[in-house]
Amino acid sequence: MKYEKTVSGIFIDRPNRFIAHVEIEGIVETVHVKNTGRCRELLVQGCTVILEDFRNRPGAENRKTKFDLIAVYKITDGHENSPLLINMDSQAPNKVVLEWLQGLPAEQSYTFIKPEFTFGNSRVDFYMEKEIDNRVQKFLMEVKGCTLEKNGTGFFPDAPTQRGVKHLHELAAAAQNGYNAMLAFVIQIPGVSIVLPNIETHPAFGEALEAAKAAGVQILYLQCDVKEDELVIKQI
Repeated sequence: MKYEKTVSGIFIDRPNRFIAHVEIEGIVETVHVKNTGRCRELLVQGCTVILEDFRNRPGAENRKTKFDLIAVYKITDGHENSPLLINMDSQAPNKVVLEWLQGLPAEQSYTFIKPEFTFGNSRVDFYMEKEIDNRVQKFLMEVKGCTLEKNGTGFFPDAPTQRGVKHLHELAAAAQNGYNAMLAFVIQIPGVSIVLPNIETHPAFGEALEAAKAAGVQILYLQCDVKEDELVIKQI
């Protein structure tokens, strides 16, 4: 997934979940934050952030802000001179998963892919089909973006998520009813290959994750190449 144009800025503060104040090219701008999570460990006053620039683009006059905050350079212990670039765009995971699914080699590819699939009383991020041993197999995939890193390990969620627990229960039920059910963690952090449940923040998510695994839900850890203007899932 490629962003058309990006610029860097200095983060000042975040009055609410939806906006932040960022100094860009010497001017303090109000920008849209493309992640409603807390992100307290990321958005620290004075840090460098990356923004998608909508100035001089069609439809820009209809926007409330000129910029979307999409990534941040996180300073980690022992790496003060080489901060970690983390994509924190919460809309990116589903987009890069769709690109990844569509770009799989023939032997791994799906014959049918439908985003936003209605399943029971909910919507699942992806429904797929492929033929295995002359039978059409059905797949369900829920996608979660991971932006929380501690000592080189990813954690999810960064805030309590009853919705996430509900999704795990639904995937477990689907797995018990003949679907190939998957939970895909899109790791928006370079160098991180595993995601653990953040039980300190939400113990119920950890419990639901273990129950889902026991029910047959497959867990995918999708590592990404992270650049200021791009997010791409590495081929696995």
